[in-house]
Amino acid sequence: MSLDDSGYSGLVLDKLSTSNIKFGDTILVKINEEEYIGVLMPRSQVGSDQFHLVLKLESGYNIGIKLNQDTQVRKIKTGKKKQTVSTEKRPVTKDLPIASILSTGGTIASKVDYQTGAVNPALSAQDLYDTVPELGNYAIVRAKVIMSILSENIRPNDWTKIARSVAAEIKAGSDGVVIAHGTDTLGFTAAALSFALQDLPVPVVLVGSQRSSDRPSSDAAMNLIGAINLATRADAADVFVLMHAETSDSYLHAHLGTRTRKLHTSRRDAFQSVNSYPFYRVSGENVLELCSPLRRRNTERKLNLKPKFEEKVALVKTNPSIEASLIDLFVEIGYKGILIEGTGLGHAPDRLQPSIKKAIDAGIIIAMSSQCLFGRINMNVYRSGVELLDIGVIPCEDMFPETALVKLMWVLANSKDQDSAKHLFSKPLAGEIDMRSEESEYVKSLGGH
Repeated sequence: MSLDDSGYSGLVLDKLSTSNIKFGDTILVKINEEEYIGVLMPRSQVGSDQFHLVLKLESGYNIGIKLNQDTQVRKIKTGKKKQTVSTEKRPVTKDLPIASILSTGGTIASKVDYQTGAVNPALSAQDLYDTVPELGNYAIVRAKVIMSILSENIRPNDWTKIARSVAAEIKAGSDGVVIAHGTDTLGFTAAALSFALQDLPVPVVLVGSQRSSDRPSSDAAMNLIGAINLATRADAADVFVLMHAETSDSYLHAHLGTRTRKLHTSRRDAFQSVNSYPFYRVSGENVLELCSPLRRRNTERKLNLKPKFEEKVALVKTNPSIEASLIDLFVEIGYKGILIEGTGLGHAPDRLQPSIKKAIDAGIIIAMSSQCLFGRINMNVYRSGVELLDIGVIPCEDMFPETALVKLMWVLANSKDQDSAKHLFSKPLAGEIDMRSEESEYVKSLGGH
C-alpha cells in the first residue's frame, strides 16, 4: 500500500513523503518537547482530516498524533517486508476435515502484520494461516471473502448472498462452514441464515471478535479456532453463534442462531442465549454438547435453500410519546409487515389501535414482541392485549424482537399469500419458538454454565 491511497493527505502526507517514510518504518514524531516513537500505520479512509497520523507504540497500542507545521518527523528504522510461507507448501493431512471460512468483514476478519503493525482484512487462506497458524492442525481450510463491510451496513440482500455462499460450500463437500462476521448485527444474520438454510446437513457457525487482533486482549484467534472445531466436530446441523462464555480465555459457548443476542457493548462474553441455553461448550478440540441440537449431522441430507427476504418490514418500538401517525406512515409507503416491540406481555398504547387495524385491513401483517427479552408474550391477560389480538395482531410467543423481525421478513418473501405467511410465522421453524418457557431460563441464560 502506498502513502497516496492509505488515508493520509495534506500536511501529514507532505512530511512523510519529504522524509521518504513508508508504512512499517519506525519513526520519531516530536511536537514541542514531547517525543513519540512507533511504527507508522495506515489510517482509516473515513473523513478528510489532514493533520493526524497513527503510530503503533512499543506497548502494542495505537495512538493518533496531531501534527502542525513545526512538528518534526524523522525515520529511525526502515521496516522489513514480511515473508510468508505459501499454504501450497504446507503439509496436508488427508484425514483432517474440510472447513470453509467465509469472511464478511468485521473485527475478526483481520490480520496483523507483525513487522508493520498494520491490521488488514484477511483476504485469503494464506492470510488466515498467517494470522492463526494453528488452524492447519484442526482442518483443511478453504477461505473466501464474500464481502468486506462493517456489520452495521449489512442489509437483507446481503443475507441472501451469504446463504447462497454457504450452500455452495456445502455442495462442494465442506464438513462445516464458519462465517466471520462483525458483532454488531451478528445476531440478525444468524437468525436470517437459520431460516434461509433449511434442512442443513452440517453445522454453520457464525463467529466474531470483540477485541481487534492488534490488541493483547484479542479474542479473535480463540474464537476462530473454536468455530473451526465446532463446525467440523459437533454432531449437529444447525446455525450457531460461537463466542466467549466469560471474560477470560477459558472456554466458548455455542448459542442457537435464533436465540442469541449481543447483551454488552464490549465484553468478550457479550453474546448470551435468550429464552434458551448454550448448546455447546468449546475449549480447544474439546466440543462438549450441553443441549441436544435440533438436527444431527447427516451429509446425506439435502439442503433446502430459501434465501429471499422482504425488506419492507418495520420494527416499531412503543414508548410513551409514540404517535399513531408512525403506523400510518408505513402503510402509506407500502410496507408489507410491521413488528411492534411492545411493553410487558405484549401491549401498545390504546391510541395506536385504530391505525393498527387500518394497517391490518390494508393487508399488512403486524406481529407483537416484547421489550422484555426474557419470557414470552401473553396477550390474553390484560384488556389492551386482548383487543390487539381481536384486531388481528399476531403474538410472537417467546421470540425476541430481532429474531421475530428477521422471521417476518423471511415468511413474507417465501409465502404465496398472506394466510400462509401468518401460519408460517406462528410455526416453530428453527428453534425460535418454544411453547414451554421456564423462569429458570432467565437466570441460567445470564449466568451461563
